[in-house]
Amino acid sequence: MTIPHKTITKGFIISGVMNTSVLFFSRLFTNTTINAYDPSVMSNFGLLMILVWGLAYIAVAKKHHEVKWLIAVFAIEKFIYGCVWANWMLTNSVSEVFSKDKMAGVFYSIYGINDWIFFIFFFYVFITLSKKK
Repeated sequence: MTIPHKTITKGFIISGVMNTSVLFFSRLFTNTTINAYDPSVMSNFGLLMILVWGLAYIAVAKKHHEVKWLIAVFAIEKFIYGCVWANWMLTNSVSEVFSKDKMAGVFYSIYGINDWIFFIFFFYVFITLSKKK
């Protein structure tokens, strides 16, 4: 199965937009509930870095075919965040987060799913680019 170039470009843009949604869920970095439930990863600095990664995805969207190894880095980054989220879900209560703040609850419910989906996407793009001569 081959995904058309334009569709892959849209995938990068969607991934970037998903990352920039951290501005919405964090209420422009004022939602302290997100910070409180995972201060090492989801501090305001961590949330800012999620935004920066999203901007990087958007920046290479139309040139992704020229930066194969950067796409591998994107896949590794998404894999790490996906694993961190899975561990968080196993050791915390998302319903407790929802009881404190609905926006934070939604954020913790979905961010890892997003990371796993885009890990698969970036990995697919990297493998596809690696097969081309």
